Amino acid sequence: MARSALEPQVTHSCRGDPTAMLQFLNAALATELVCVLRYRRHHFMARSLGAKRVAEEFLVHADEQLAHADLIAERIVQLGGEPDFAPATLCERSHARYAPANSLLEMVQENLGAARSAIEGYRGQIEALAESDRTRRMLEGILGVQEAHADELGELLEDSSVR
Repeated sequence: MARSALEPQVTHSCRGDPTAMLQFLNAALATELVCVLRYRRHHFMARSLGAKRVAEEFLVHADEQLAHADLIAERIVQLGGEPDFAPATLCERSHARYAPANSLLEMVQENLGAARSAIEGYRGQIEALAESDRTRRMLEGILGVQEAHADELGELLEDSSVR
């Protein structure tokens, strides 16, 4: 029999508390959304400083973070939860802070710190999930992009034009 689109898609390999998983995913959603906002601000600020290459990198990262937020929100719904997009509590629920930053160096440092924090959180959650779990596979994909972001931001820190 075909699965209803509204029926929660929990795999049998999903270990642990489903409520805890939904809480983690909603915190991850908040983190991704805060990162989108921070990267977008930094994109425009870097552009105003004449740092076109850095600005474009921030915009690419913002778009990728938004794609992660969409994946996470969809997975929350698949698991029978409700994605929390409430702006009033977004920063409270996020594992990354929203730091405006005004210099290129501050922007890169803030974004690198957030990427490293996300990497740590995703790695911990991945380890708690079974190999064949759909949520784990989604998080592994997001983790790979976050690691690439950290590498790219680290390279930007080495660039003398950022300092």
